[in-house]
Amino acid sequence: MALIVAPAAGAESYISVANTDAYHAARGNAAWALLTTEAKEQALRKATDYMGAYSGRWKGARVSSGQALDWPRAGVVVDGYEIDWETVPAAIANACAVLALKASAGDISPDMGPQKQSVKVGPIETTYATGTRQVTRYQSAETLLAPYLAGSAGQVRVVRA
Repeated sequence: MALIVAPAAGAESYISVANTDAYHAARGNAAWALLTTEAKEQALRKATDYMGAYSGRWKGARVSSGQALDWPRAGVVVDGYEIDWETVPAAIANACAVLALKASAGDISPDMGPQKQSVKVGPIETTYATGTRQVTRYQSAETLLAPYLAGSAGQVRVVRA
């Protein structure tokens, strides 16, 4: 099944396979080139699904209540400039490409269980500090997304009356 790319109706990804190929080729990410087109499309769908976790944190508002994905959005201002509401910004698409590479290598959104205090494998033991994060953060993608987010986790928007 061919990948549908935003802003098209029924979109499944923020970036096409061809644009993802170019993104990774420019950065020397050879592992991406080894994947079949079908595997690339699956990874892009998984990456886009992962980006759905940012829903509610994006700046602006969806252009249409019926659109499949969070982007495109209206009323988004970054660095003092309003983003074209008919497109998906390059940074959003590029973050999807970054996450797709991660998704091609394994689950980027695993289920979480109770926090582990320590892990022992044979003679090797690791003890974790209390409150240690158990989820992986994808800093390269988060850096691209940061200007488009209204706030970080644990923060809420404040509106003055």
